[in-house]
Amino acid sequence: MKVKALSRSTAEYSRERAQDIHKVQRNLDPSLHPFEKAREYTRALNAVKVERMFAKPFVGALSGHADGVYCMAKHTSRLDTLISGSGDGELRIWSLSDRQTTWSVAAHKGIVKGVCASPITSHYLSCSTDKTVKIWDGVSRDPVSTYVGKYAFSALSHHRNDATFATGGSAVEIWDENRAEPVHQFSWGADTINTVRFNQTETSVLASCGTDRTIILYDMRTSQPLAKLVMTLKTNAIAWNPMEAFNFTTANEDHNLYTFDMRKMDHALNVYKDHVSAVLDVDYSPTGEHIVTGSYDRSLRIFASRGGHSTDIYHTKRMQRIFCVQFSMDSKYVISGSDDGNVRLWKARASERMGVKDYRERNHLEYADTLKKRYAHMPDIKRIDRHRHVPKAIKSAAATKRVMLDSRKQKEENLRRHSKPGTVERKAERKKAVVGVAK
Repeated sequence: MKVKALSRSTAEYSRERAQDIHKVQRNLDPSLHPFEKAREYTRALNAVKVERMFAKPFVGALSGHADGVYCMAKHTSRLDTLISGSGDGELRIWSLSDRQTTWSVAAHKGIVKGVCASPITSHYLSCSTDKTVKIWDGVSRDPVSTYVGKYAFSALSHHRNDATFATGGSAVEIWDENRAEPVHQFSWGADTINTVRFNQTETSVLASCGTDRTIILYDMRTSQPLAKLVMTLKTNAIAWNPMEAFNFTTANEDHNLYTFDMRKMDHALNVYKDHVSAVLDVDYSPTGEHIVTGSYDRSLRIFASRGGHSTDIYHTKRMQRIFCVQFSMDSKYVISGSDDGNVRLWKARASERMGVKDYRERNHLEYADTLKKRYAHMPDIKRIDRHRHVPKAIKSAAATKRVMLDSRKQKEENLRRHSKPGTVERKAERKKAVVGVAK
């Protein structure tokens, strides 16, 4: 008589390395788990509480500058390298992992207004109000090349593929690294150019913003300006979206940021609000999913690129006006440079644990994130997730600003209500800051 017996190998239900921990075989029939949602909600609530408890974004300060840090740039191919320029003309190259200066030099006699790294030669470029642009190799104390302009420089940006860079001052000038004079000059208006940025995807496109409240786009192929956008207040900085070649975000004096599509600039694609003072700098993460902003209100905010309000705010008691911000090349960290002479390193996700995580911990964190997304609409979870401690000055300024905006809206509504129908236009929020577009 032949007898068949069911048999199972121990390896099928036990772990490879820890043989004493057995897998629990779970029946997924929903009728057997009537309290599944209640358990998941409790786990989601605990997960969001733990996340806020362990939210410690500050990693460290890179001190060394004797004056305010007015500009900085990350290296395009070295994850660990950052270059910064200060108000006393000093340049420093930092190792972010060691938080130490690897190279420093008294580069200019005036304020360093712009720095960048050349993706072609791995050299560093700097410009200053002393009318010079210098190229450095990061090793020697003497510049590799020096370019002298007619006016003070206020901005600098390098082309992604060519040995070409652009400077801003009284006009936008295009320079070849092998020539002593600019090869081309763009001008549309007579005011000073604050910021110049090459598009890193559509590499022939260049954007600039000036003190006359304009944002101008240029095309290197046609050697002439493409379009000019006039805002209600001055724009301080521009950042191109690395994943969406036609979109760029501007940091404005009206406390907001605006994202535009260069093909249709009569309205903004998105408006980012929360700052209570002028926004001085903006930068995209390499994934294009988040932006980081630095403001005159002494705070740094992180926004989701599709959202309208900040997901996080970073601040310290000693941090002063933030003039420059950068995302690291791996999107894990953000760097800020402020008027107190410090370069500060922050985590992009405040509660993320640094270091290597094992398999079980990664699974647990992914499960917690999924639960938080599933129950994000619940009032308690939403309240805990959004809660942030902010300085008293920012909180009181935000309350005052809210009263002013509500009063302005009420005034516009009263004017519309007591006017002839159709005479007072109701402007959309994304069109209010745009005065006009010229081509």
